[in-house]
Amino acid sequence: MLTVAKAGNLALMFFLELGVLASVGYWGFTLSANWGVKLLAGLGGPALFVAAWALFGAGGGANATFPLTGLARAALEIVWFGGGALALYAAGQTTPAAAFAAVFVVNAVLRLVWKQA
Repeated sequence: MLTVAKAGNLALMFFLELGVLASVGYWGFTLSANWGVKLLAGLGGPALFVAAWALFGAGGGANATFPLTGLARAALEIVWFGGGALALYAAGQTTPAAAFAAVFVVNAVLRLVWKQA
């Protein structure tokens, strides 16, 4: 049963990663009435997040170009997932932003307890 829970927690992290990209894209498309700004922020924001994750965090660092460990990895995750929650908040979605942040915290704590980080 614990093995299933651990696998589910890793799957949850993957879906949280996708949620960050969706949140940043959503924020970008709600940023302005101008379609040029919407396209730039709605597509460019997630592209910047993808680039940062690919460089420093992909695959728990195993697939990253410049893998981070320890406190640097923790800081990256806080900035990355916090950025997703902040994007939702900035788009006026306070309850989903709080829920997203709470789910990330639970996921991160479980990954630490189960030595998945």
